[in-house]
Amino acid sequence: MTTEPGFTCTCCGAHHAELPLHYAAEAPAVWEPAFADADDCLLSADQCVVHGQHYFVKGLIEIPVLGSDETFSWGVWVSLSAENFARAADRWNTPGREAETPYFGWLTTDLLTYPVTTLNLKTHVHTRPVGRRFSIELEPTAHPLAVEQRTGITMDRVREIAATVLHPGGEGRQ
Repeated sequence: MTTEPGFTCTCCGAHHAELPLHYAAEAPAVWEPAFADADDCLLSADQCVVHGQHYFVKGLIEIPVLGSDETFSWGVWVSLSAENFARAADRWNTPGREAETPYFGWLTTDLLTYPVTTLNLKTHVHTRPVGRRFSIELEPTAHPLAVEQRTGITMDRVREIAATVLHPGGEGRQ
């Protein structure tokens, strides 16, 4: 459990009442608002289809917070093949779906808190019980996000992420 309520922002110096442990992208990086009116496009809270050819699901990259019982998470979008997207959709409300073999996917969310792009990192998409979002496991590379997922982050890193998200352009990738 977090012992400090809120945090003092390194960008603006203000004290913020809460220190978020979760951030989420509303859509994959390729989504454009004009797609909302297209018959061959769909964006829901958990699934996205672009021009009937590109398929995405939303899941969580979970990162342990060192020295605590907390977990930090990024809500991200991952592309799936048409076949795997259809399979996941067919089992969307099926009890026991967590027994599915993980799907391969490409990360399609650019998290600007990292010095290099997170777009197109290789992932394994793990299905969870009905009502829970997919768990996204990054391929174990040297990318800072993949390293953080494997090794965890400190509460100071959580504060750094919060400052960067609250003040885009103040820290992180320029």
